[in-house]
Formats: sequence, structure tokens, C-alpha cells
Amino acid sequence: MGYKMGEVKKIALIAHDNRKEALLNWVSENKEELSKHILCGTGTTSKLITETTGLEVKGFKSGPMGGDQQIGAAIVNGDIDIMIFFWDPLTSQPHDPDVKALLRIAVLYDVAVAMSKSSADFLLSSIKISEVYDRNVIDYYTRIRKDNF
Repeated sequence: MGYKMGEVKKIALIAHDNRKEALLNWVSENKEELSKHILCGTGTTSKLITETTGLEVKGFKSGPMGGDQQIGAAIVNGDIDIMIFFWDPLTSQPHDPDVKALLRIAVLYDVAVAMSKSSADFLLSSIKISEVYDRNVIDYYTRIRKDNF
């Protein structure tokens, strides 16, 4: 079962509080390439990116207020192809279960995920960024049915 990504990618931009500045710097460095794609992000992060860079970023709620779940739903609906998530590995977040669920959904739907500057750099500079690409989404419904019979 596949989901086709177009030449223009739908990219989610997310950052925990202690990583927002790093994401803002990364977006500023990559503004030209990112301007070719459709951007969205969680609450404060999306607002800061728009204010700092002028890029149009569709804003969802903040992560702890359901934004992570909204991003997850957008992934399920095929509205996100790539997720750039600068998370804080040293600070426990009140919405850690939501973050884990978001990462699970991203893997389940074969969304490209970058969680650091270096992985985001490699992902954005890939030749695949401007090509049509078929994601390989495993048909878990059939797999579950086979395992239960």
C-alpha cells in the first residue's frame, strides 16, 4: 500500500522549547529550499518561523494542547510527507506520550523524519526532495487479520 509524495513536499516543523532557536536557525539557513514546499507546524513554533523568516507556515495547536495529535492526524490523512522535529532529549515533556504516539504514526505511514540538524540537512539536501516518491505504507490491517486467524 503506497502513498505518493509529489514534487512539492508537505513538511511539518516542530520543536520543543529548548530547541526552538536551533530550528529557527535551521529554517533560516534553508529558507530558499523550504519556500518550495508546503509547511505546517505546531503552535508557537509555526508562529515564530513565520515571524522570523516570512515563510507561510500553517499553524496547529501547541504540542501539549493537542498539536502533536493534530500533526499525527494530518500524517494519517496523507497531509504530511516529512517531519522535522527538533526535540529536547534532556528534558522530560508533559506530553511525552503524545510525542511517542506521533513518532509511531510517522513510522507507520513511512513519513521521512529528521530529529536533529544533521538529519534535517541530509533529508532536505536529498535528490528525493524534489522528486515524486512512493512511500511504502504497510497494510497492517491485512497483517493483523492474518495473524489472528
